[in-house]
Amino acid sequence: MAHSRLDPEAVVHEYAPLVKRIAHHLLGRLPAGVQVEDLIQVGMIGLLEAARNYSDAFGASFGTYAGTRVRGAMLDEVRRLDWAPRSVHRKAREAAAAIRTIENREGREARDVEVARVLGISLQEYHELAADAVGCRLVSMEDPDILSDNENETGSEQAPADQGPLRELEEEGFRQGLVEAIEGLPEREKLVMSLYYDEELNLREIGSVLGVTESRVCQIHGQALIRLRARLHDWLDAP
Repeated sequence: MAHSRLDPEAVVHEYAPLVKRIAHHLLGRLPAGVQVEDLIQVGMIGLLEAARNYSDAFGASFGTYAGTRVRGAMLDEVRRLDWAPRSVHRKAREAAAAIRTIENREGREARDVEVARVLGISLQEYHELAADAVGCRLVSMEDPDILSDNENETGSEQAPADQGPLRELEEEGFRQGLVEAIEGLPEREKLVMSLYYDEELNLREIGSVLGVTESRVCQIHGQALIRLRARLHDWLDAP
């Protein structure tokens, strides 16, 4: 494939404002520990890589292609840092298992108070667990990290993406299952997912829509992801 010859200096001069706009947009939807300077730095690297790899044959303008690559580079960096400790992932697995048990037994949606009771914790502790489990981070709904763990049951790192959940995400069966699982969420959880991933509203904006605090939005978001993980157990936890 022949690549267009783009001058790196000219690309940086023209598209640096784009990198900064994307960084500031993402920052509003990420935890406080993420620094905008770090996002911009990895975004500029992504921009230069886009300039090297771009081809007219891609069927998209360089601006569109670069924006996708820059945003992807920033999200990859956020995932690489992964601020959630292993204990959080373990607790999220336990919560998903509790939801799965309750819903299989009762034939309806598991309620927060029921999940907390099974886990042997207070309702407030469960809400905190739900918020911690996702960290209210920005990811694509096609990213396996929002549903699967960053480690396996033995505590070791996951296999490379092409051998793990990412491969499953590329399969139509999983995609269909994910769509159905989202559609089956309680209305408030489904609304938060739609506003966050489809409309790309930040937590404050979603809170204004729902009339709740940002922290409550984070809890609802985390609860939705744990519930999705419970309902997609056969896909995500398959050998």
